[in-house]
Amino acid sequence: MSGYKEITLLKGREQSLHRRHPWIFSGAVKFKPADIADGDLVYVKDHKGQCCGTGIYQDGSIMVRMLDFEQTVIDHKFWHSRLENAARYRKEILHLPSEKTNAFRLFHGEGDGVSGLIIDIYGTTAVIQCHNLGIYRMLENITQALTDVMQGVITSVYSKSKETLPSNFAHGIRDGYIFGTSDMAATIFENEHRFVVNWQEGQKTGFFLDQRDNRQLVGMHCKGKSVLNCFSYTGGFSVYAGVMGASHVVSIDISTKAINLANENASINKLPNHEGVVDNVLEYLTKNEATYDVVIVDPPAFAKSLSKRHNAVQAYKRLNILAMKAVKPGGLLFTFSCSQVVSTQLFYDTIVAAGIEAGREVRVMHHLSQGADHPVNLFHPEGHYLKGLMVYEG
Repeated sequence: MSGYKEITLLKGREQSLHRRHPWIFSGAVKFKPADIADGDLVYVKDHKGQCCGTGIYQDGSIMVRMLDFEQTVIDHKFWHSRLENAARYRKEILHLPSEKTNAFRLFHGEGDGVSGLIIDIYGTTAVIQCHNLGIYRMLENITQALTDVMQGVITSVYSKSKETLPSNFAHGIRDGYIFGTSDMAATIFENEHRFVVNWQEGQKTGFFLDQRDNRQLVGMHCKGKSVLNCFSYTGGFSVYAGVMGASHVVSIDISTKAINLANENASINKLPNHEGVVDNVLEYLTKNEATYDVVIVDPPAFAKSLSKRHNAVQAYKRLNILAMKAVKPGGLLFTFSCSQVVSTQLFYDTIVAAGIEAGREVRVMHHLSQGADHPVNLFHPEGHYLKGLMVYEG
């Protein structure tokens, strides 16, 4: 047990671990060593001293994030097993990568059994994001296992964790290549559509891979239609709409860099009628009187903590009122929330409130979520972060 601290839980608080939930909250902890530090590997014991699993300590509301529900040594063998399991699921079940799609999420935190680890594949480059200090400290072992498991697929690994680690840890941490090297950006394929992805300067790991299936669904309903893509980022939904025959596509984002990339993606996919607009979406929808056959609203997370949830709900409501008014009668609205603290039911209720205030007759066609390469652990429902609705406005 050398190198592993021990944490003891209050009586009865081990039940969540028996249900295989990967988080231990601070209120469940009876004892922790005085010399414990953020990022330390720990063995978690119940009040009788029985080991319930192995995790990573970090001072805060979520005090331990579990790596395994047994007393386990976290070494190269552990990481190789977890990554191999994740890669097998993508290859054998999801058929990723393929000739049509070479960009996907290889490892999705709790959904693949390790809280705080994200790995996205863009062609021959893997981009790793660590969301806690303990994972970051094991980056060398993770990278070795990753290059073993993905041999013949990836030739470089880029670490992008500075923005995802808590600010008090991120000082001195630099993003960069930890295996191989590559250009700053690359052209990837998604369902045969081409996109330029810049993982060094782009948001998250460079592209919103979780919307792949939803982009395909949007494209299926855009032939001959006018389309407004709000919070377009680099134009994912816009490209699908245009390639599938939209008569006109407008992409709106407040970022000039994002719109420049959206225009480039429209160009390399040979979209004839794409318009990129740099503007604040709410202001644009307020002042613009044009209406569209299809409107997509995919904003960034309006709330990342429970304390900001109320304001976020009000922002979602206001945004969707404006979006509904921008849809032509008989048109479609695709609306999303990626705020984890806004539940599926709360998001739905917010869209109901927006529909009432907008005075529209609305029919729900589909409930939407993240793609299957962003799996939700059955025992960790919090992993269902992306909520969406496809609605018809009659």
